Amino acid sequence: MPDALEQRLVELETRLAFQEQLLSELNDALAAMRLEAVANAELLKRVLEDLKLTRGDAPGDPALEPPPPHY
Repeated sequence: MPDALEQRLVELETRLAFQEQLLSELNDALAAMRLEAVANAELLKRVLEDLKLTRGDAPGDPALEPPPPHY
């Protein structure tokens, strides 16, 4: 093989190796982000449920509340 052709082949193989490594890293990052998104969705669901329970204990419309005892 001529030197120029061999050099191009080595360069292409090197680029391919770096692209495969980058693709693997991106795949790992995507998998981690999906797990984090699932965990965040579950946390948000629990927070919303807690908020609904807390709102049920809070006083309603102030106009509907009886006046304080000192009136």
